[in-house]
Amino acid sequence: MNDYTPAPVSLDGFSAVLFDLDGVLTPTADLHRYAWQSMFTEVFAEKGVVRPYTDDDYFEHLDGKRRYDGVASMLASRGIVLPLGSPDDPPTADTVMGIGNRKNDYFSRALEERGILPYEGSVQLVNVLQEKRMPMGVVSSSKNATWVLTAAGLIDRFPVIVDGLVAAEQSLASKPAPDMFLHAARSMNLDPADIVVFEDAISGVAAARAGDFGLVIGVDRGAGHEALLEAGADAVVDDLAVFVTH
Repeated sequence: MNDYTPAPVSLDGFSAVLFDLDGVLTPTADLHRYAWQSMFTEVFAEKGVVRPYTDDDYFEHLDGKRRYDGVASMLASRGIVLPLGSPDDPPTADTVMGIGNRKNDYFSRALEERGILPYEGSVQLVNVLQEKRMPMGVVSSSKNATWVLTAAGLIDRFPVIVDGLVAAEQSLASKPAPDMFLHAARSMNLDPADIVVFEDAISGVAAARAGDFGLVIGVDRGAGHEALLEAGADAVVDDLAVFVTH
């Protein structure tokens, strides 16, 4: 019995593919969600915030954004305004960047304890595209992208990586602005219209659509099909394996 589900759209005719990392190539989104929840539960307790942190907060304020942008958005949702601070602030500092660094400590510990394996369906697609010599890149708001790709055994697959570190160096705006995706397109010397984007975050889908990329595929790891379509996805899938020819 064949249980293969065909892809809703074709990747044929495009010149390159850009993948988000967390939630598209690797299940690190789960680790990020754990780290954010643990950290903000701690911060809210310290500040006497009554309204608890929820999963809805993650998707509305944090998912797909650069770390410090997410922290500022999350704090603002609870009426908290803190100085931005410095990237070198310790995790104990009462600044946006200090709190962001505290979150990264939670994430780093979780990654070391649990390790990371890429999604099987995503690896299948990457393998097929590599065999076809399709140029591929990663566009991730995370500053840990290279570390995660290395831990997942994928680092050699992507000559173009635009992550949170590159965004900071190049002063690229965070998703949902299209800047990071457009920077990756320029690095590939390609027009955005010739590139496919895979994204699981609403902000990431919106960023790719704002950049006029040729095909934007939403990957539903919890954001919801309708939300991804409303953000601008051309189609939504649950697993990238549907793009692998059987």
